[in-house]
Formats: sequence, structure tokens, C-alpha cells
Amino acid sequence: MDIILKASFDSNDLRIENRELVFHGFIQVEKVSLRHRLFEQNHETPTLTRELVRRKQAAGVLLYDDRQQSFALIEQFRIGAMDDPHSPWQLEIIAGVLDGDESPACCIRRESLEESGCEISTLEHLFSFYPSAGACDEIFHLYSAPVDLPMQGGIFGLEEEGENIKLHIIPYDKLNTLLHNQRLRNAPVIMALQWLKQHLLTQ
Repeated sequence: MDIILKASFDSNDLRIENRELVFHGFIQVEKVSLRHRLFEQNHETPTLTRELVRRKQAAGVLLYDDRQQSFALIEQFRIGAMDDPHSPWQLEIIAGVLDGDESPACCIRRESLEESGCEISTLEHLFSFYPSAGACDEIFHLYSAPVDLPMQGGIFGLEEEGENIKLHIIPYDKLNTLLHNQRLRNAPVIMALQWLKQHLLTQ
């Protein structure tokens, strides 16, 4: 099977007829009317109406410590998971939204201090991706970073932002169990830990 290296269409094959801001808060919601080209046909779609959730770009980082043979995850309440059958308190990598013209690297270094107390010097970019392109324009920048982790976790976060974050320091030998026990429920942490699994194979 050929690997698709180039998209079939681009933004020139999309025609936006109208866009209306219907909600403005921490996120924004637009109602968009559009038409777009169809595969192997010489006409466009009829006018389609879609809701678009607009969010700032975000960045996240997996902190790991080869010397200590451990990695860090955080646990916090998430409104999007309030109906999750396992728990609304999700295990995640350290992450946050970019502030103004802030770069992903600056965002990560700031969030790491706020959510774990760890300073980052070296960053490796893994992926940039749309977590949910079917409805949201957010782009997530995923990194890994070798750091000197503390021996145990603690409670972090900014009280003025309503944050109550628990830091977990997890041994490498628990990685496979964590990847298979249904406790991980969001894409960035799963992607990051799959990367860590590959990293450990090269040691």
C-alpha cells in the first residue's frame, strides 16, 4: 500500500459561504456554512452547516528520568470526562494552552514548573496534531523531556485558576500495565507513553 505523502485536496478546494460566532468564552463556537470538493466527482457538496469549536493551541510534555527509571504523570478533574465510567479524574501528561504569542516550548517549561516543580532544559518534539479535527481546531504540540524527577509526587497547580493537580512518579516497570489497564483515556498521554516504550527499547 502506498503511503499518502500529499493531501488529495487543499484549502482552495473549500468554499466558506458564511461563518457566525455563536458563543464566546474560554472556548469559542462558530457556525460555519461551507461547500467542498468531492473525491472523483466534478461537483461540490451542497451547502453544509457545521459547528466549529475554536481553542487556543496547546502543548504537553512527558517528563522522564532514565537515572531514576521513572516518569511523571499528573491527575486532575476534567469536565469532559465527568460521565466517564472509570473516573472524571484523568491521568495526563503535563500540558497547557499557549498564552498569547508564547511558543510551545515556553508554554511547556512554564507548565512543568506549575504542575510538577521540575525545570526543563532539553526538549524533544514528538508530534503536532489535531486531537479532534471533526469538531475542533485545536492543535496540540507533544514533547518529551529528560529531567531529574523528585523521588515522590505531590500536589501542584495554581489555586487562582482552580487547579488541584496530583503529581505521580511512576516506575518504568509499571509502563506496560498502565498502557493496558484502561486507566489512560486521552490521546496525548497514550502517544507519549508509546514513545517512552520505544525509547526504553533503545537503552
